[in-house]
Amino acid sequence: MPASDMAQQAAGLGAQLRWAAELEVEPVAPAASVIVAGMGGSGISGDFAAATAAVPLTVHKGYGLPPWAISTVPLVCVVSHSGNTEESLSAAMDAFAAGLPVGVVTSGGELAALAAANGWPTATVPGGLAPRASLGYLLGGLLRMLAAAGAIPDPGADLIEAADLADELHQAAGAGHALAADLAEGLDGRIAILYGSTGITAAVAQRWKTQINENAKWPAWWSTLPELDHNEIEGWAALSQLTSARVGIIALRDVGEHPSLARRFGFTEGLLDDDAEWVGEVWTQGESKLARLISASVIGDLVSLELAARAGQDPGRVPKIEQLKQLLSQEA
Repeated sequence: MPASDMAQQAAGLGAQLRWAAELEVEPVAPAASVIVAGMGGSGISGDFAAATAAVPLTVHKGYGLPPWAISTVPLVCVVSHSGNTEESLSAAMDAFAAGLPVGVVTSGGELAALAAANGWPTATVPGGLAPRASLGYLLGGLLRMLAAAGAIPDPGADLIEAADLADELHQAAGAGHALAADLAEGLDGRIAILYGSTGITAAVAQRWKTQINENAKWPAWWSTLPELDHNEIEGWAALSQLTSARVGIIALRDVGEHPSLARRFGFTEGLLDDDAEWVGEVWTQGESKLARLISASVIGDLVSLELAARAGQDPGRVPKIEQLKQLLSQEA
């Protein structure tokens, strides 16, 4: 997939969110708690949803289900863009075996067939895109299902606000592209470290990391404050000569962050100033939590595409992921 194709897919986020604003899903059993099972570009929708949920929501990224699931009887929302992700199918089958309520967000595949056979409520999303470029569809479908279960309020207005922000930031030669180009220049030749904080920007930091990995084939990691101030802050001194030259930190800030987090960001940057390059910071925009999540995530998408161009990498190809799938299928 040429770089222009992935950029075009990413720029469709606003349209995807508007599609979700109009989506209607089947009735879903009322949920006092939720497990969202999904991997990669599908699973990140659960992390975003967890930042907005009004009931306990656990994101499960692995085989089966957490051991406590049967006793608590949560709604199990299985999200798989292809419908063929083996870990997600495993979660769906374990939920079925345990008699738990199941909802599905998918474009088709084996998961859609299971849902049809068992009568599971399904949000069917359009296919044809890379899962990581389908965030608006997958997250929007999941939010609609959670709303149908009473786990969140109706997300319609928030989806529209988020869509408007996504479109604004994706405008060619606009502020979003200018900021992304500046940040990518600062990261050139450096391993990217994303620092978020509990709440909104923890999920955003994770999204930045995975987008940079897949689109740019570029090493990146993420951590969150305040936890990193209790351990990671000590992890730079021994190799500071190396990290100061080859690591770049971007701080992801939320307009609604706790005042103590604001103080921690400032102190942490000061204490690590000699150990790594602080490339810059990105602030969320918007009123709703969803809009704030999306606004900062768009900049991460744009940074990942800028880095891909700098590295001469095709952002549409994920050859090692495909090779691993082939190896797993041969051993099955």
